[in-house]
Amino acid sequence: MTWDGWDGFVLLWCAAWGGVALVGYGRSLAGMTEAQRTVRLTGRIERVREPRHGGSRKGGISVVVSYRDPVSGQEVTVTNDGERGEMITSAWKGREIEVSHPRGRPHAYRFSDTAAQPDHGTGLPNAAVFLAYAALVILVSVRQGWPWALIGFCGPWALLGIAYLPGAVRERTARLSTLAAMDTTRGRIIAVLQDITVDQDDSHTSTTITPVVSFATREGTAVTAHCTSHLADPATAYGREVTVHHTFHNPVEFTLDRVAEHRSSTWDLALHVLMIVMLATAAVVGVALL
Repeated sequence: MTWDGWDGFVLLWCAAWGGVALVGYGRSLAGMTEAQRTVRLTGRIERVREPRHGGSRKGGISVVVSYRDPVSGQEVTVTNDGERGEMITSAWKGREIEVSHPRGRPHAYRFSDTAAQPDHGTGLPNAAVFLAYAALVILVSVRQGWPWALIGFCGPWALLGIAYLPGAVRERTARLSTLAAMDTTRGRIIAVLQDITVDQDDSHTSTTITPVVSFATREGTAVTAHCTSHLADPATAYGREVTVHHTFHNPVEFTLDRVAEHRSSTWDLALHVLMIVMLATAAVVGVALL
């Protein structure tokens, strides 16, 4: 089949995804998306169960959470046992946790380790627009020449990167300020969790090691958290004393190595700028080759 025969298919593809996008945006405007129909409540951790050394990280740190039912006004107590949304990787008594459930189905509750930002349910229609746009760029590139692919793909991504650059700079500045103001305390690795995954194709096994650190803040709050970075030889870390740096009001933000975090933040911003330069250069090359 020649490319001429694919024109109709590509246009049909674009029309189909365009229809999906229109329906999705219409549902969002009408407040009918799943995200908009989700009830979001604030729960509070009442009890933290200490992880078992050698156990699994699946499900996150086991906690007991209470929240007030807005309909009945009664206090409800639940746990995160089973498939209950995001893993809770940092926990302490009194920590606020988001509890959400579909409207009218409180038994289908789910936890979120961090409070979700307002969601209008436009993820699917945005993806549909991208798929339709990508097909049009491919069609134009084949018809008019490959430089159009550089313009069509690299140009918008470069502009998007530029639009997000000020936010990335502010985020890095805020992160560095947070690191500089962190409190320092002593902690201990109270468990090392181990998960073994077997590849179904070649039966290859891979092991994920997750140390769990326990430390107390200046106010005496006992924090239990997964520690997934900046710990040497994590497999043998059980019982090891460590130095923990954490934020004053929100100990979910902690690190064992402030210097490494500072370096990582700098590299993230540098990579962002490098990607913008590469994409913009590719787009300019495309224009020059027309």
